[in-house]
Amino acid sequence: MDVGQMQRSLIDYTAALFQEGFLDDQFTQLQQLQDESNPEFVFEVVSLFFEDTEKLLNELAIALSQQCADFKKIDAHVHQLKGSSSSIGANRVKNVCVAFRNSCEEKNTDGCLRCLQQIKHEYSLVKNKLENLFRMEQQIVAAGGSIPMME
Repeated sequence: MDVGQMQRSLIDYTAALFQEGFLDDQFTQLQQLQDESNPEFVFEVVSLFFEDTEKLLNELAIALSQQCADFKKIDAHVHQLKGSSSSIGANRVKNVCVAFRNSCEEKNTDGCLRCLQQIKHEYSLVKNKLENLFRMEQQIVAAGGSIPMME
């Protein structure tokens, strides 16, 4: 595959992530902050999101496994996850966090457990999709091309 084809594939793949609701405009804004002085900016920010999310998901699982769940603490974790997913444009993760916070407000343990499973699922999907996106970008750069920007 030549560089032009790889670039078109990347544009199509990225467009699909937006169309399928995995990403929103916040991701585009994040990309616009990247420049020659910091070419790894988006990768670094998203990698931090991955690390933080893994920790938060573990903390949520532990908190929800307690005999008497501390919904205030659970809600604080979900609020943090909602903010970080929103800041990178992980739209579907953010949307599940809204429902999760509602379950916390209602002190609904079953609802919280369902939302935790949904978040794990959506997070896993967006993580795989973004890792693939970064791999495609690396292949384009390795082939001597530049990363095309979405219109």
